[in-house]
Amino acid sequence: MANVNEDIKRVLDAGIHGTPELKPAEKALYLSTFRERVFVALTKRQVAQQAVYKEVKQELKGIRNGILFLNGDLPYSMLSKYIKEASKVSLSFEIVNDKETDTPLGLVLASKQDAVEREEIFVHDDFFQLD
Repeated sequence: MANVNEDIKRVLDAGIHGTPELKPAEKALYLSTFRERVFVALTKRQVAQQAVYKEVKQELKGIRNGILFLNGDLPYSMLSKYIKEASKVSLSFEIVNDKETDTPLGLVLASKQDAVEREEIFVHDDFFQLD
């Protein structure tokens, strides 16, 4: 009887509050995806640089089932060079506008569904800073 009551409560809670989201803080940081799916990520300062990062270009060429997430807090003029690169290899992109959370990341290149489990996903240079 206790299991039935718990099941009913879970169904009611889901109906009222929606389905519980897995790892919401992680998804907020990585522009709506999970860390395990990320090939490469750039900070907002890195995306703001004039040139497209070669690490992103290289990863774009090898990805078949990927997606490019871009931070909507950045001006389109900063994002457009990455959108063009993604379009060259027919990779979809999504501009993420999440006003409730603040992330230092400006770009996340990830697999749509599969875990890639990269140990290092950041490009460490003079513009890299996560805080």
